Amino acid sequence: MESTYKTRLSKEQLDLIIKHHLDATIQHYEEMIDGWANQAYKIKLGDERNVVLKIAPSAATHMMRCEQDLMTAEVQALQLVAKLGDVPVPKVLAYDDSLTMAPAQYFVMDLMSGKPYNQIKAEFTQEVQDGIEQQLGLYNRRINEIQGEQFGYFSGKDRQRATWREAFSMLMEDMLADGEAAKVNIGIDYDELRRLIEEKSDALDEVTESVLISWDLWDGNILVQDKQITGIIDFERSLWGDPLMEHYFSHFNYTPGFIKGYGRAITTENEHKRRSLYDLYFDLALRIECNYRQYDDQEHIQSTIRNMEEGIVRFKQS
Repeated sequence: MESTYKTRLSKEQLDLIIKHHLDATIQHYEEMIDGWANQAYKIKLGDERNVVLKIAPSAATHMMRCEQDLMTAEVQALQLVAKLGDVPVPKVLAYDDSLTMAPAQYFVMDLMSGKPYNQIKAEFTQEVQDGIEQQLGLYNRRINEIQGEQFGYFSGKDRQRATWREAFSMLMEDMLADGEAAKVNIGIDYDELRRLIEEKSDALDEVTESVLISWDLWDGNILVQDKQITGIIDFERSLWGDPLMEHYFSHFNYTPGFIKGYGRAITTENEHKRRSLYDLYFDLALRIECNYRQYDDQEHIQSTIRNMEEGIVRFKQS
């Protein structure tokens, strides 16, 4: 999808970067158009290897508070998950934040085989979907076994807090402040929504263990081949927090296959309260980011408006 965030590189810049980091030449390259914020290039090297170069928005881009240091977060999170040894994530081959060869941070990683699950999901029977999502549950549980020291944004100690309640309140306030600054109509007065959020925030106190969460592990970030997950990508939204914030616990998914694989369901009153807060946060993110990224897809923009309206109703009723 097109957005104003994307930083594009010339062939000369790509040649220079690949030569510098991998001591290789480029046979062929193409833009990968599925990304929503970062620009990515699929590159075939002279030695027949296939890699992906992903570059962040330039430093001059006006981004949301939750979008600071996304590339640093992604690289570090990928390296942590890779250490598990049994979760299929791309290997980071190079990372550069010097801004000497490009106007923004970038990194190079192995190209993972498979197609995005959202693009081929409809081709599968329900039984096959259940199997894939059960596998996802197992992988997601493994990711959530990585423990942190504090809660909050992945990068930057100044953006982390000692408790999950403090950290999630910071995340939510950042989201609301960005919405107000961009004058995004969310269908309810912002201060009224803050009051409703506070009424449920006591449920956050139950979370005392900080773990790595991908948060953005939706079907587009799951690669599938031969009815098996071959890759999990895009860890830029990683957080230290509550595993129930993961995407497949959301109102968009929460499938029986995933729950079976993960080995945990949402059962208690406090868990339902927390999940309603996380659903609201995600609904707000989908809506508010449209104003910042200035997407060109009007159908998507309208879908986020409808989802936001429905989300406010869901939150009030939960």
